[in-house]
Amino acid sequence: MRIACIATSSVPSRRANSVRVMKVCQSFLDLGHDVHLWLPGRRREPDWEQLKRHYALHHSFPITWIPRLRALRHWDYCVRAVCDARRWGADLLYTWPYQAAAFASRLNIPTALEIHDRPQGRFGPWLFRMFLQGGGARRLLPITEALRAYMVETYGVPLEPPFTVITPSGVDLRNYASLPSPLEARRTLDLPEEFTVGYTGHLYSGRGIDLLFELAQRNPGFSFVWAGGEKQAVEHWRHKLAGAEIKNVHLLGFVPQEKLPLVQAACDVLLMPYARRIAVSGGGDTARFASPMKAFEYLAAGRAIMTSDLPVLHEILDESNAVFAPPEDVERWDAALKALAKDPEHRLALAEQAYRDAAQYSWEARARRALAGLDMEGTLDDD
Repeated sequence: MRIACIATSSVPSRRANSVRVMKVCQSFLDLGHDVHLWLPGRRREPDWEQLKRHYALHHSFPITWIPRLRALRHWDYCVRAVCDARRWGADLLYTWPYQAAAFASRLNIPTALEIHDRPQGRFGPWLFRMFLQGGGARRLLPITEALRAYMVETYGVPLEPPFTVITPSGVDLRNYASLPSPLEARRTLDLPEEFTVGYTGHLYSGRGIDLLFELAQRNPGFSFVWAGGEKQAVEHWRHKLAGAEIKNVHLLGFVPQEKLPLVQAACDVLLMPYARRIAVSGGGDTARFASPMKAFEYLAAGRAIMTSDLPVLHEILDESNAVFAPPEDVERWDAALKALAKDPEHRLALAEQAYRDAAQYSWEARARRALAGLDMEGTLDDD
């Protein structure tokens, strides 16, 4: 099948939405489909050596950047991308922006829409209805059951299988194959040979960095590794840690996707200290509907996981593969972390179950679920 992917992400970028788009495209290639990706921006040729390193990709595929007028907020870009995809002879449009989904569906172009949050702004709800009412709507792909339930309640439409398929984020299991032991990984990375607690991800508000700071202060005998964050945020926390004379936190800054599994493997416990409001790079709050890629990477790393007790995270994690604590209760987090440090058998049980559970969340398995039943003969021009 020829699949045209239309996104509004920046590429290359460190943002999760950018990583997700590139991994989704790769997963379609893994299944044997032809893929072409459209993005907004200055026309150029992709630097595939850079992109493969940045995103830990194994394939290359055509990317077309289309210039846009900023004042039109992607409307002009989405129309042009849909028209380009149709001329390319796509069998299916796989899209993230609502504008592209609505336009394509109204033209009776077979379209799958992946959604990560509620339709936003003045036109978001209208565009969603236009997608559903158009003749091209083939599949809706919310990332969590919580988001599907919200859409059903808000829009009064039955979003049931096979039209609607829940597609949580995923992980590239190839990048997590044959990871070393925590001690071996720490030696490779020149980290202290101590009980190590890790966090990988951005340092936005709502990611629980204040809680990480408090845990490091309370546990000077543990080594803490923070990997990720933009330069300004990293320097802010470096200064704050120095001011508090906290010396057991190792701030690594941005770590490329290809090296991230080794950093996670160096940890005995991996933390997801999300607050009840989770900020994202573009603003807003996703705590009710989030499907963080971090959760799937942690599972694949095969390490004990500690996570905030948010309802949406229970769609992926449970007591067999993670330890839960209320996001605002530092005492509970501290006690649970100390208990894990003293109980290697419990850590091992959590880690082994996490690794087993990761298999169902590979990007390839996700792609297979997303496309199930959508294989179609002929091209859009045949419609």
